[in-house]
Amino acid sequence: MDFLVLFLFYLAFLLIGVAMICIFTKNQRLKSLVLGGAQVCSCIIPQCLQRAAQRLLHQLFHTRNPSFIVLHLLLQGLVYAEYTLEIFGYCQELEFYLPYLLLPYLLLGVNLVFFTLTCSANPGIINKTNESFFLQVYRFDDVMFPENSRCFTCGLRKPARSKHCRVCDHCVHRFDHHCIWVNNCIGAWNTRYFLIYLLTLAASAATIAILSAAFLVQLVAVSDLYQETYIDDFGHLQSVDTVFLIQYLFLAFPRIIFLLGFVMVLSLLLAGYLCFLLYLAATNQTTNEWYKGDWTWCQNCPMVTWSPSAEPHICQNIHSHGFWSNLREIFLPAIPCYEKKKK
Repeated sequence: MDFLVLFLFYLAFLLIGVAMICIFTKNQRLKSLVLGGAQVCSCIIPQCLQRAAQRLLHQLFHTRNPSFIVLHLLLQGLVYAEYTLEIFGYCQELEFYLPYLLLPYLLLGVNLVFFTLTCSANPGIINKTNESFFLQVYRFDDVMFPENSRCFTCGLRKPARSKHCRVCDHCVHRFDHHCIWVNNCIGAWNTRYFLIYLLTLAASAATIAILSAAFLVQLVAVSDLYQETYIDDFGHLQSVDTVFLIQYLFLAFPRIIFLLGFVMVLSLLLAGYLCFLLYLAATNQTTNEWYKGDWTWCQNCPMVTWSPSAEPHICQNIHSHGFWSNLREIFLPAIPCYEKKKK
């Protein structure tokens, strides 16, 4: 019972933490509360430790460095090593269908291809050569993206939907966000790669979770563990129940159970984030624009025009031209002729 309770507490804590981060980023009062708590902690923690932590955090999150790429590949390697060394062999002994067992490796290959493309592709960096081209791609809304504005850092005219990334130190066309896991910005020209990378990563985690769970279920069914009995702490003979079975499997296969818990949580988080990004793609929004304002319900939301046939409180995204057109814009972005020749 102890292991199961601790694992459920861990899972609940992780999911609540992710939810609270999302709420804090959208609620100014909660954000101020967190900043106030940080100021109180700063009075207790020694200055030398604060400076060291600030330097470390700045190096990790505010400069381009491959630390998270290495961590990403290390975690992926450990997951696949455990799958190959234990789960794959056990499943073969239980005569699992071989193509199902090879599916995670296929997803891994595709994932690594699009991971590399996302890391190395130009996200749509704006420079003097392509500035005039990008200025014509999207209409200005004069609210979030005013016309004839200039970037204070680059000195270039800012096309609509662009933003200067402080980490990469470039203005990026149709800026979505800077992803530390790929050490690159996500913009107009590599969003398609990022979506496929995220899709295959979530699919590979879910596939390994399903195969691991299927192995454990098949093992229980073959060994007839449900028909066994055990003596509890009070000396009474008890039939094996689900809680006891989970603890028994954890003691017998600790690495597989830990792997199953890890990839289950990971697949849920990745699937949730992927659904959010697909929603943004389907409605032709970016994470940057979604963060700055809610286009659907806010009467003063940015980059919107009133729909003449709609109710007064409904807003319409001026860049959304229908589901298929929005997806076409993601997967077939506008590229200058000279960039096409380079490719």
